[in-house]
Amino acid sequence: MMESLNSLSSDMASPPTDSHATAWILVRGGGDSEDTVLVDPTPFTVGRRPGCSLQLNYKTVSGAHAELWVENEQLWVEDSRSTNGTYVNGRRIAERSPLREEDLLQFADIAFRVRTERRFTTCHTIQEDVCDQALSLVQFDRLMENRLVTPYYQPILDLKSGSNLGFEVLARSRLFGLESCAAMFNAAARLNMEVELSRMLRWEGVRVGLEIQPRTCLFVNTHPLEVRREGLVDSMASVRQLSADVPIILEVHEAAITDPKDMRLLRQQLRELNVGLAYDDFGAGQTRLAELVEAPPDYLKFDISLVRGISQAPVERQRMLGSLVQMVKDLGINALAEGIETAEDADVCRSLGFDSAQGFHFGCPAPVRQFV
Repeated sequence: MMESLNSLSSDMASPPTDSHATAWILVRGGGDSEDTVLVDPTPFTVGRRPGCSLQLNYKTVSGAHAELWVENEQLWVEDSRSTNGTYVNGRRIAERSPLREEDLLQFADIAFRVRTERRFTTCHTIQEDVCDQALSLVQFDRLMENRLVTPYYQPILDLKSGSNLGFEVLARSRLFGLESCAAMFNAAARLNMEVELSRMLRWEGVRVGLEIQPRTCLFVNTHPLEVRREGLVDSMASVRQLSADVPIILEVHEAAITDPKDMRLLRQQLRELNVGLAYDDFGAGQTRLAELVEAPPDYLKFDISLVRGISQAPVERQRMLGSLVQMVKDLGINALAEGIETAEDADVCRSLGFDSAQGFHFGCPAPVRQFV
């Protein structure tokens, strides 16, 4: 559960003192959403109690958790006998420790970057198991810096012919605590780096996917935050530079589709890059029929909740799904069924008019070596 971070105490509103020339700051996040806290004046206390220089209102943070100070322009940190510890680059400190620029400093599971730039705002985070979280955040640093992901590919088939239509690009990692996409994005969320992670996964997925022979369509994912920020089209332009001829479809989650005008613009910009558009998880939340009509994608991926077990569903539910499929096809959109796990479900989806499908029945996500 996300909790709040209280605003800094009144001392933090004062300008930096003259006791040291370097202005040290703690930074949360990255990219377009950096939040920073000035470490001044020192000694600078961190904890859950009111009156701390930096008050962190989280259950994992002790009342008096740690103290920072500057000595001869060097920033130091010492744990104040906290319950869950203070970590520098993933190592729990037992005594006063010097800090360098770009160190990863954690108070329990609350992570900051150490830098010497000047920005003033607040920050927030999420919490889970403290020890595992401390390690996973450091592992995430390695993941991003060294691009330590293994792209996985799940087949997408044409339901009528049974031929391979393409692959959805997914990802795995061998780093502890970051083995799955969900774990990677959980760690990214604590550092406000979901967008950066998403861009890296797309790039690596297409780069490695070029090994698949014969060349086939690659469906790449987005994070919902990307649709609300600038840079998505530029990132796709960079991906397109990897290959001019491999078909690419960009998947946008239904929850991120809120403005038909924005989606029409995105669709046009993608077409200029020879990139298609898919709306993902249709039916998982608010069904956005207006956007389908006003800004139709090339593919519409029906959520697994609508498809799984459809062969055992009441006739009324099957008819309802069939009506939605027909409406989508009337708009010239390829209707794609997600989450097909049995031959019976595949047969029913075929009879309901679905154009394409994916799911464990047709193939599990696998590394590229299985498709070359």
